[in-house]
Amino acid sequence: MAAWLAVLWSLSADIAAAHDFWIQPDRFEASPGGSVKMALLVGHGRYREVSLIPASRVTSFELRDSAGAHDRRGDLKLGAANAQTVVQLNRPGLNMLSLSTDGTYSELPSLRFNDYIKVEGLTPAIEYRARTGQNDALGREIYSRRCKALIEVGPSSPKDDALVTRPIGLTLEIVPEKNPYAAGFDGVLPVRILYQGRPLAGALVKLNNLDFDERPVETHPTDAQGRAVFRLPKVGLWQLNVIWTRLIAKDPKADFETTFSSLSLGFPRPGTGARP
Repeated sequence: MAAWLAVLWSLSADIAAAHDFWIQPDRFEASPGGSVKMALLVGHGRYREVSLIPASRVTSFELRDSAGAHDRRGDLKLGAANAQTVVQLNRPGLNMLSLSTDGTYSELPSLRFNDYIKVEGLTPAIEYRARTGQNDALGREIYSRRCKALIEVGPSSPKDDALVTRPIGLTLEIVPEKNPYAAGFDGVLPVRILYQGRPLAGALVKLNNLDFDERPVETHPTDAQGRAVFRLPKVGLWQLNVIWTRLIAKDPKADFETTFSSLSLGFPRPGTGARP
């Protein structure tokens, strides 16, 4: 029994590691006219690596600043472990990077799929499989990614708050209700989770410290208004992530359409005076 539990825990770690996906700039603070290098990372802890997703799967890559949204797909360098995208940051104030991918097919054995949907709190899939007697069936889904990263360019301004707290229309989106880079930020970060533009109740939101990310620092389900509240120390690198799924009616290939979403940000490390 102990050996079986160890195998199950290992499968859980493998599954969870494969799901985290985020934009990782080399720093979260820059000067106007400067630039950041960024990569797309996947996994966490010892499973973390640069994503080898091809650029052909990216449906949008945008930079948002005080002048609006700018298509930056032409800047993307993907598909290799040493690939780094350079993004020019011309306007002062908060800058937001966002990226979306198309959907791709995934199939897991029943044990692994059941464990994954339980760990991630994907109640639509849990309830459907139980209700239809499919807990022993293969887990078939189409999944895609959504991610955002917040970069402060020059001094923080009250005008930045609107860019942080305004949804940008991602299928599944993490929307802070406060600007974590504002001078008066007290470390309490409420977020809203929107799915297809509406508040999503019952989604499991995780906060990861990217310097020590074997396990989430905090995990909270969203309330009826799609809200969850986190304590965010103003030091180090942080990532929030959430996953949701829906049943695909009469699809011959997959039963569920699943979306993964993340938000990354960073604060100065002690003694450095600058964000990494």
